Amino acid sequence: MARQIPLERVRNIGIMAHIDAGKTTCTERILFYTGKSHRIGEVHDGAATMDWMEQERERGITITSAATTCIWKNNKNENVRINIIDTPGHVDFTVEVERSLRVLDGAIGIFCAVGGVEPQSETVWRQADKYGVPRIAFVNKMDRMGADFLHVVEMMRERLGANAVPIQLPMGSGDLFTGIIDLIRMKAFYYHEKSQGMTYDVQDIPDDLLGMAQEYREKIVENLSDFDDELMEQFLDSGEGAQQTLRRAMKNAMLANKFVPVMCGSAFKNKGIQRLLDAVVHLLPSPLDIPDVHGINPYTTKEESRKASEDAPFAGLVFKITADPYVGRLSYMRVYSGTLSAGSQVLNATSNKKERIGRIIQMHANKREERDVIYAGDICAVIGLKRPRTGDTLCDPQKPIVLEKMVFPEPVLSVAIEPKTKADQDKLAEAMGKLSDEDPTFRVRVDSDTGQTLISGMGELHLEILVDRMMREFQVEANVGKPQVAFKEAIGKPTDANVKFVKQTGGHGQYAHVVIHMEPVEDDFIFDNKIVGGAIPREYIPAVERGLRDAMTSGTLAGYPVTGVKVELVDGSYHDVDSSEIAFRTAASMAFKEAMRKSGARLIEPIMDVEVVVPQEYMGDVISDLNSRRGKIGGMFQRADAQVIAANVPLSKMFGYATDLRSVTQGRAVYTMQFARYEPVPRTVAEEFMNRFQGKVAS
Repeated sequence: MARQIPLERVRNIGIMAHIDAGKTTCTERILFYTGKSHRIGEVHDGAATMDWMEQERERGITITSAATTCIWKNNKNENVRINIIDTPGHVDFTVEVERSLRVLDGAIGIFCAVGGVEPQSETVWRQADKYGVPRIAFVNKMDRMGADFLHVVEMMRERLGANAVPIQLPMGSGDLFTGIIDLIRMKAFYYHEKSQGMTYDVQDIPDDLLGMAQEYREKIVENLSDFDDELMEQFLDSGEGAQQTLRRAMKNAMLANKFVPVMCGSAFKNKGIQRLLDAVVHLLPSPLDIPDVHGINPYTTKEESRKASEDAPFAGLVFKITADPYVGRLSYMRVYSGTLSAGSQVLNATSNKKERIGRIIQMHANKREERDVIYAGDICAVIGLKRPRTGDTLCDPQKPIVLEKMVFPEPVLSVAIEPKTKADQDKLAEAMGKLSDEDPTFRVRVDSDTGQTLISGMGELHLEILVDRMMREFQVEANVGKPQVAFKEAIGKPTDANVKFVKQTGGHGQYAHVVIHMEPVEDDFIFDNKIVGGAIPREYIPAVERGLRDAMTSGTLAGYPVTGVKVELVDGSYHDVDSSEIAFRTAASMAFKEAMRKSGARLIEPIMDVEVVVPQEYMGDVISDLNSRRGKIGGMFQRADAQVIAANVPLSKMFGYATDLRSVTQGRAVYTMQFARYEPVPRTVAEEFMNRFQGKVAS
């Protein structure tokens, strides 16, 4: 069966923003105007199509990225397929944004017209920069009191370093927001409230706004003149030809990530969404516009590429796993090249195992539509993979390739969890297994000292949702402890260790000798084998690395995992009879712990970027409270009618902050928090942890 819509008319886009900027509301309007849904689902009513999980509807937030597809016409009246992923805005679910952006060709960044560029806006913007994703900015909520379009554009330039250029201007703001001026067509659009924005009038720009519109159109042309030679010749023209040239120049500049067109509207009031869809069709790239995807041939280790074409060998990337109650494990996949049919055999190049594709499904939130075949550029879900993991590459068994893997942040918070009954124990194990398959930032480990099962995640809300899902979806009854911060240990200064492990019993003994050099680095762990002349046989080197990794799971100060270490294996010796893998593994572990003790190891803790938006009269109380939490105030600035305080605060001091902030400001302040970095714990605090650890070891 041939592809219904050619590849140049396919758009794979994501919708990303800070929490509560209106992402899901925008997506609901897009589905309504494209005819995908016949009524508008509102987030505040718990009826949004894309927020299909019970927890999402109860809380009015997006937790998991949802995929859908819809059709919009271009200016030649041809159908364009838009595959959309609506991503969460809360920082605890940042992994959902990360893995979605990895497989998308373009994005819409949504900003609140009042709040502007907020902390999580910066995080998702940097993630899009990392993957080089071209984007359109949409300033939403122009109907809100205090909305200021041009101020938000200025904030984008300052805080995001983006070349943000308005291609629309709002007519009024707040209650007086009546429509938008399109600076490409140089026309004014007035939306009809009665038809829920389905119909609108296109008129000439009002005289009092014409001068401003001409000024901003000139700015667009000046900005883009480097990307298209024809543009300067058509500088003052706004006819059809000039519009096409302008769009072409914009698209080229966006592909080079040198230009961000800024649009405006109010999704809730149904204004501006059709123009946004037009911009997606005309300005964001198709899979043909982006560079070929690169990967490594696992057998030759040489770099290869795959063209976005149905004739190329099949290659796809699994970017998300979900447990579906009806069909089992769903593996979401972006197809980069070739075609894939239901029932065909593929190679999981990451694990080097062959798999059979059971069924192929086109997703619309949690509803599904069967497909017999999918093509390059499609996003779909497949059923039938045995043990898929996020980041796995599926490919043609005859033409293997491993695409670039995804790297996810480390969890910063843990809670202890224990089943209430023996029956719950098996259910809990199953639930934790399925959830860790779905979410790469969810980790499970057993504390070797206490025997407790600890689950780790990106924040309080993340863990709360995970526990809630265990109880609802898997019917697990469990007791959950208080959150614990993921402290870590780091080495102080470069150091060496020389350890011989000798054990003599009847018969064969054990012998291993390793000499290591250790130094601090930015990465989590680097192992460098510098053995020459066979001082340690090659077959024992992997055992040395395993021993080092074993030792890293529990530091010498307070038993926390060690991070930021480079270990060089510089020398050693072996015995022809008594040496073994286990002996070298043990010797390496002992050497690591000795080097840690000699290096002046430090306890380090997660530090959070905290931003508090607070009325002027409560500033002193909020700053005083942050200082009492070992916070460092980084800056203060004005936003609309409130003050913004930016600070760095240890995560361990932020528990219960939402309640305390409400009581200090009579409920008038809000805050956002996201992980920044790890920093050394003050000596007095570190000593308290060390004493507790020594007491535990002694007992």
